[in-house]
Amino acid sequence: MPAISAEIAATTLAHLARHPGEHARLRPLLDLLATADDPTDRATLPAHVTCSGVLVDRDLRVLHIHHRATGLVLCPGGHGEAGDQSLLATAVREVAEEAGIPPGALCLPPGLLDAPVDIDVNDIDPNPDKGEGAHRHYDFRFVFYLADGQLPPVTLQGAEVTGAEWRPLAEVSSPGLRAKLLAADLTGRPEPVNASAVIHNGRGEYLLHLRDNFAHVWAPGEWSLLGGGREAGDATIEATLRRELAEEVPGLRLGEVEPLAVEWTTDRNGLAVPIQIFTTRWDGHPDDAGLREGVLLHWFRPEDLHRLNLRDSTRHLIQEHAATHAAIRPPAPRAQLTAGSVRRAVASDAGELARLRLVMLHSAGVTAPPGWERTCADWFRERLAGRSGFAAFVVDGGAGALVSCAVAQYDHCLPRPGRAPYIGVIASVATDPAHRRRGHARQAVAAARQWLVDVGCGQVRLTASPDGERLYRDLGFTDPDPAGPIPLAWSAP
Repeated sequence: MPAISAEIAATTLAHLARHPGEHARLRPLLDLLATADDPTDRATLPAHVTCSGVLVDRDLRVLHIHHRATGLVLCPGGHGEAGDQSLLATAVREVAEEAGIPPGALCLPPGLLDAPVDIDVNDIDPNPDKGEGAHRHYDFRFVFYLADGQLPPVTLQGAEVTGAEWRPLAEVSSPGLRAKLLAADLTGRPEPVNASAVIHNGRGEYLLHLRDNFAHVWAPGEWSLLGGGREAGDATIEATLRRELAEEVPGLRLGEVEPLAVEWTTDRNGLAVPIQIFTTRWDGHPDDAGLREGVLLHWFRPEDLHRLNLRDSTRHLIQEHAATHAAIRPPAPRAQLTAGSVRRAVASDAGELARLRLVMLHSAGVTAPPGWERTCADWFRERLAGRSGFAAFVVDGGAGALVSCAVAQYDHCLPRPGRAPYIGVIASVATDPAHRRRGHARQAVAAARQWLVDVGCGQVRLTASPDGERLYRDLGFTDPDPAGPIPLAWSAP
């Protein structure tokens, strides 16, 4: 099967998966696609493929064109041409030619994207003037929204078109199309169909992705934000972002994301594309992200972006974020830190938590092998990405640096009358050597204990070092009940 026939067959089968009751009606189309060299060529008989563009405005009205040759009132559409790269491209071109509406004034609705809303079957009468006998059209109908709220001027193609009108959905001329549109939950209002993330590490650096330099890739050979297009199974545009990053960079574990802006670009067909830009923080090494698409990941500072093959819109977005982020959260010099700036850790703190744990282990005389700190950071990152029963509390030094931390975990207790449902453990209490004796550890431990109490822990345990014993006793930790069970432990030989 030729490539163009295979593409159309895939589109048809996807349509039939959504509308299984149309198998019998479209079976002849599948037979045609199995034999025709070019099913979009008007010389392919006794049937060929055409395309139409269904323009829906914000009042849920559909543009109809009065065709001179047939006298019919239909949506803009027609035959494919040699330069059309896809069925969608044919529909875009036909709208521009017949109605004078350029591709940049149109965008795709989230629920339909590259999929036709309908495949119509039309029997066409003979046309002796064109030397055509009776034949059949299989018309692939694509829905477009207007990117701008204002109706664009309609400039008719006088040779083939005599008039135009906007009709409500319930008055669409084609019964089959009318039913599909009414069932499609259309809004007429553009929504983001692409999601990207401005990823920063809290130290003034931004993660960018070098794309493959292939013609079929969007923005080939450019540095860009990570992200991608919405798919049918994505419940929200944030779900799109998380799915795309899980596919592209599975080692980059996203924590919380925040909407930043909606940017507009154009796709390969010239259509307008709204992109939801999110922002999130991650402080990992690009080599740990497990890049599966593209060439390279790298951290860049805003002042270095002029050296890259980078879209102006992306450059401005990062520069504005950097300026705003610096204005809202200026990095505090470590010498000016005071106790009390405690917060709950997020996944992007994993690298710093691993560093502080290494500080604690070194103070206990434990030497870690090469690469251990990275493994430890992965362990923290996985648990901070949403695992229940685990939290860490940190004193934030600004600019992505932590000065102190305490880790809290809890688990179920066996049921016993009068016993709380959980027991908690506090561990890995550590303070950067340059910031000790300032109350940071006290704040982190107190916050960890309060969290454990709030979730239902009746007892909180920890192991005290000689240096930390006084702190813990001041916070109310005492020796085990001498009348209670004798604490014992087993270690693997």
